Amino acid sequence: MRMFIAVVEEGSVTAAARRLHISQPALSQAMVALERRLGLELLVRHRTGVALTDAGRTLLTESRAVLARHDQALAALTRHDSPGDVLRLGIPLELPPDLLPAALARLGAAHPETRVQARHATTAVQLDALRNGELDVGLVRERPTGPDLDATLAVEERLGVLLARTRAEALLTDRGVRLEALAGLDWVGFPRSGSPAWFDELTAILRSHGVSHGSEAPAGEPLIAEVKLASVTSGRAFALAPPHWSQPMPDDVSWYPLVGSPLVRRTWAVWAADSRRLDIAHFVDALQNEPAAEA
Repeated sequence: MRMFIAVVEEGSVTAAARRLHISQPALSQAMVALERRLGLELLVRHRTGVALTDAGRTLLTESRAVLARHDQALAALTRHDSPGDVLRLGIPLELPPDLLPAALARLGAAHPETRVQARHATTAVQLDALRNGELDVGLVRERPTGPDLDATLAVEERLGVLLARTRAEALLTDRGVRLEALAGLDWVGFPRSGSPAWFDELTAILRSHGVSHGSEAPAGEPLIAEVKLASVTSGRAFALAPPHWSQPMPDDVSWYPLVGSPLVRRTWAVWAADSRRLDIAHFVDALQNEPAAEA
């Protein structure tokens, strides 16, 4: 029902797939399966989007009513939560600026007695803490393996590049900087120990475009903004950052998009698979319903 509503509200399967963080073919197949199960045509497909049939309009009305009742039932159950619960949240150094405030606001409205304790930590540290019961929810750069943790995609960010302006003048095209144009510069990266799978994915893409990742950052030392900028200012290195990167930058450093958006950073919300806490469920749901970051 939520998938169907998203398709209708977005006006196209492609836009709805982006909103739901799933692939367009998977969402298309889900809509076909829904129509086949009901034995009714719900959507009329056009080249520019979709339109509702009479049956589709009826299902839209009923779906919204059912889901509203579902949410109402969950809200009613919150009175059985333990009073004064603490939600221990792990967060990485960089997140879209609107992601956490919006999700925390929705959590506060549904569970005003839940207190949030947040701490910055790398992906590896957060996953260890989740498995040891020291965190309730983690926001990490790689999806964990194994049955003990559940995960859902919270946000995708198309990374761009931080460059000294004097260096960028020779590399910039009308669409941005091509990744292969960064060959010869060192990537100012984070230590592999902080997020091994994401580090390996990133460096593999860089290598495939002839780009070196330079000297690996020391293990256990997060790459803070000041370190990125100091290295980039020299003109011999570059750093990666999302378009919303809000740290103050020197006058001689700027952010530029990468042509074709070859680097996409994903952040996953992760929690214990056996958790039955409603406040965690509401918080994760709020993260899922936030729009993905766009370049």
